[in-house]
Amino acid sequence: MSRAIIACINRTRGSQAAVEWAAHEASLRDLALQVRYGTPPDDLSTAAMVVLDLPTTEDDTTGLAAPPAALALAAASACPVVAVPDPLIPVAAPAYRTSQLTLGIDARHPAERAVGFAFAAAQVRGVRLHAVHAWKLPSCATPLPFGIPEEDRATWEDHEMQLLADALRPWQKKYPRVAVLEDVVLLSPFDALVHHAERATLLVVGRGSGGDPGLVQALLREARCPVAIVP
Repeated sequence: MSRAIIACINRTRGSQAAVEWAAHEASLRDLALQVRYGTPPDDLSTAAMVVLDLPTTEDDTTGLAAPPAALALAAASACPVVAVPDPLIPVAAPAYRTSQLTLGIDARHPAERAVGFAFAAAQVRGVRLHAVHAWKLPSCATPLPFGIPEEDRATWEDHEMQLLADALRPWQKKYPRVAVLEDVVLLSPFDALVHHAERATLLVVGRGSGGDPGLVQALLREARCPVAIVP
């Protein structure tokens, strides 16, 4: 059976945005589109991607912006799951037509499938890939009484840049047409990704999310662009 992009919607206010996003993705990838209402089916063996609509505050009766069903599917699915919020980013053009895709990457332990998905998605869209690696100061910096010497911080940051470059290098060789912006940010992963995804066409993260099980839930709650969770 041929592969398809499956849009699972709940007739919320954001359903139209999710179906439009899924239809655009299907056309980019030359795949069939299936639209299903209600709870995602158990059998997703033909799905190349599952697209969900996220409820608005008015739609959500649980008080959670990231519904349990979306989190459960993202945690168990064998294919990427994309959650589309409503509204999409308030820009003049639809969010999928903006010029940058954001990838959250842990350069020390890169989620290879998520990185590959992000590069492929950037190439098919013809947009730049913004690879964001969040880092923190080493433990030896904590007890310094007079602040952190600038040369020490620069050395640590250079090391993080090298880790990111090393993690991305094989993928840049595989996708030479994709322009890449490498970015190391001295913030928490959540703050870094929410900030840099404000005008992104898509935010891509690995399902493991650097070992932080709450990061995906927080991103689904706060992101204003579609979020792809890749196993």
